[in-house]
Amino acid sequence: MTTSPSAAPLIQLRGVHKHYGDYHALRGIDLEIKQGEFFSLLGPSGCGKTTLLRTIAGFENPSSGSLVIDGKDMAGVAANHRPTNMVFQSYAIFPHLTVAENVAFGLRRDPRPREDKAKAVQDALAMVGLGGYGNRAAHALSGGQRQRVALARALILKPKVLLLDEPLSALDKKMRELMQLELIRLQRNVGITFILVTHDQEEALVMSDRIAVMFEGEIGQMADPETLYRRPNSKRVAEFIGKMNLLPAEVAGDGSRIVVDVAGLGRGEVAADQAPGGVIPGRSTVGIRPETLSVLFPGETTERRLADGIVDEVVYYGDMTYYDVRLPGIDQPLTISMKNLIGRPVLEVGTPTQVVWDERSLVVLSR
Repeated sequence: MTTSPSAAPLIQLRGVHKHYGDYHALRGIDLEIKQGEFFSLLGPSGCGKTTLLRTIAGFENPSSGSLVIDGKDMAGVAANHRPTNMVFQSYAIFPHLTVAENVAFGLRRDPRPREDKAKAVQDALAMVGLGGYGNRAAHALSGGQRQRVALARALILKPKVLLLDEPLSALDKKMRELMQLELIRLQRNVGITFILVTHDQEEALVMSDRIAVMFEGEIGQMADPETLYRRPNSKRVAEFIGKMNLLPAEVAGDGSRIVVDVAGLGRGEVAADQAPGGVIPGRSTVGIRPETLSVLFPGETTERRLADGIVDEVVYYGDMTYYDVRLPGIDQPLTISMKNLIGRPVLEVGTPTQVVWDERSLVVLSR
């Protein structure tokens, strides 16, 4: 993302808890979201991300804690009086209305003259790429077009915050990827704060300035996409964000010099930022991404570290091949992703090979 949100927080949550009887849905959420930021709440089903979004929207009241939006405490402020608007997973498009009538629905109590409202509708439709669609029947729209109508209906009220509750989950893969790019462009153009709820880690990585990864009502880690991917602070964040090889290791040293002895790979030294969750000397876990590993093909040489192994499984994807390689001393094979370059063969199962690795790709995961 190349947006430049301002430094001042637009939304502040302090110690927010939410109870449903004995169920503790939110557990002390502390969070600041900036003006103009594309922020995502990411996590598995039941982690509390939608409850948190609905709390910001005003559809849920926190059991304790505070929520401030644009400098105003939201305690007791109804959803329709907050500077927010929400796009739901179902879009909630009225099939018996035209596209323009759906978009204008939010203006039904607006005191402006009818001509001004009509112009606002046309401007909103143009904003989402649906100029000229105003008279079309809503039931005749594709899934992607219905999603755009829902966005236009929300944006016509000019909220300071647009809340998106898994808005792309009903679309097929190709349309979902297209709409991800459309949402990025739209957010940049309108310049307002977007908060997205999703369980799709790839979607969050593509679209967000920052991401809060949630587990069991708590924020496990909050950072920009690259930091989350390259420097997860725990095993569960590492496993949830993309594919990660997890290997047992012996860890020694302090924060400035960390020595790791990784099962199957060998001994190396890592920098302090490669242990974002801290270092606990002794038995630990080290993570390494598949794309930071490679296999050494016949005729190739390298000055990087090598480990002997045998190809256990091969999955061919056209542009990429994924290898599972068994190494001595570890129970699970390493997954390695390789670009299929011109002249590069695809190895067969059972082929002896060497795994190329580098200490700079390791992440120490003590928790």
